[in-house]
Amino acid sequence: MPAASDPTSFLAPEDRRLLDLAIEQAELGWDEGGVPIGAVLARGGEVLSVGRNRRVQQGSAILHGETDALERAGRQPATVYKECTLYTTLSPCFMCAGCALLYKIPRIVIGENRNFSVSEALLAEHGVELVVADDERCVDLMDRMMTERGEIWNEDIGE
Repeated sequence: MPAASDPTSFLAPEDRRLLDLAIEQAELGWDEGGVPIGAVLARGGEVLSVGRNRRVQQGSAILHGETDALERAGRQPATVYKECTLYTTLSPCFMCAGCALLYKIPRIVIGENRNFSVSEALLAEHGVELVVADDERCVDLMDRMMTERGEIWNEDIGE
């Protein structure tokens, strides 16, 4: 159980568990030499898939954590996506936000948005519920990314 002083203690236990799983994916991505962003696609607490940013590892233009999780979930009927929550360690970019909007994913739990938050207004404008955990582990991973692999981060966001 999180300490009372833990800023993420407001998360429901299922949200905490699934965000922790996304953080594990982000840490794996970092250890592989990539961008430390992880994601989980879940429906009613059931994990449909996990993903992590694999652009560096696979030489991909589009394998962000969220798109990797969606790809790994496989083809799903629209009704499934409409009942899902997407968990991501970092606020989504426009590409990942677009995927969430396309499939009408109604809820996104975000590990942190201090380092990046370009699509939140767009998502909110389209009725997506955003829960920002402000998780220190997520913040630390991205701070480390920007310090140690800044050129890869800039490439990842199209700069």
